[in-house]
Amino acid sequence: MPESEPSQLSAEDAKLVTLARAARARIGAAEGAAVRDGDGRTYNAASVALPSLSLTALQLAVAMAVASGAGKIEAAAVVTEASSLDTLGRAAVRDVSPSAPIHLAAPDAVVFATIAD
Repeated sequence: MPESEPSQLSAEDAKLVTLARAARARIGAAEGAAVRDGDGRTYNAASVALPSLSLTALQLAVAMAVASGAGKIEAAAVVTEASSLDTLGRAAVRDVSPSAPIHLAAPDAVVFATIAD
C-alpha cells in the first residue's frame, strides 16, 4: 500500500478531513471518515463496534455513498489515532474507485499520509 508524504490538500479534500473529524468527535468514536463521490456529494461516518456488527468508519462512509447511488469515489479521508489505514476500509474504497486518494489524519486534523494506489 504505497503512501506518499502529505501535501497541501485542496479545499475539497480539507473539507473531508473536517467532516471525518466531526463524525469521530460527535460520538467519541475510534475513527471518523468521509468520502466524496463523483457528483461532489459527501458522506461521513464513525466506526461502529457492536457485538453483532463491526465496521470501520471508512467502510461505513463508502457503504452510505454506494447506497445513495454513487458509482465513483473521488477522495476519502480518515481521522484516527492509528498510524496506518486499516485493510478493510482501504478495500471498500478500492472496490468503488481503484485510484481515489485516501488521506490519513490525526485527531488534530494534521494529515500524515495519503494513500494512492
